Amino acid sequence: MVVLPVIRVRSPHHIITKSNTILTLVCHFQSKIPVMGKSGLLREQRHQTILEELERIGSVSVAGLSELLSVSDMTVRRDLEELSAHGLLRKVHGGAVPVPKTAAEPHFVQKQKLNRPEKRSIARAAIQLINDGDAVALSAGTTTWQIAASLQRGNKDLTFITNSTNIALTLQENGWDKIVLSGGIFRTPSDALVGPFADRTLKTLNADVLFLGVHGAHPHAGLTTPNVAEAETDRVLVESARKVVVVADHSKLGVVALARIIPLSKVDVFVTDDQAPPETIRELELSGVRVIVADT
Repeated sequence: MVVLPVIRVRSPHHIITKSNTILTLVCHFQSKIPVMGKSGLLREQRHQTILEELERIGSVSVAGLSELLSVSDMTVRRDLEELSAHGLLRKVHGGAVPVPKTAAEPHFVQKQKLNRPEKRSIARAAIQLINDGDAVALSAGTTTWQIAASLQRGNKDLTFITNSTNIALTLQENGWDKIVLSGGIFRTPSDALVGPFADRTLKTLNADVLFLGVHGAHPHAGLTTPNVAEAETDRVLVESARKVVVVADHSKLGVVALARIIPLSKVDVFVTDDQAPPETIRELELSGVRVIVADT
């Protein structure tokens, strides 16, 4: 056992001049002590913080987490990879979103708070597809609602068809007066009108363009929703439309919910945001779908 003399340290140079052995030991012990504080959060603490942030705001980005945790982008990506491998989140381009539950669906009000900038950008791109004189169908959903909110009354003569009370009211507030509301059974959490009565009404109508909101969009599983009745009503809307435009932000891509609406082969245009993974966009295009990527 080596006994070292106690030396008062007045400056870093003092240690160096007194003993190289002491300097080596000091460096050794410093390297073994974990640095605490925000920049030194242990892996488990970082993981917990990431999951809490994901639950709070609905999606997280690598850049945002890097700043929040005071760690490098590489560390954040490694953490997201580990959490994804354990099924605790789903990685997307530039960040992560919650793992979707096949039959789970948040309420309309909750979904309105998620990915708002992306939905607004999608809506701005989508309304460019509307022509004067069109009959425009809008399925229930927060992204389709954003389209309705973005459509201020102008010189265009448009007629609207929808199974959403929220969308019908928003269109009326924006000055539109030609609005056909399907009727039917009111269901939450999507606040949609569904069921046989809604389906019979929609079968008698024809739309020039349908803007279809979905819970999930998958290259092989197609478009899906957690609710069987709503899937049937959405299919009726698709059959009634000359052009089908799907509007879905990046968090919906790769998701498969309980009930299938239609395969991608029945979609004409797919509008998403610039956070969508490039490989998913390529898969959509290979399915014969025209993809529009909206800048956020």
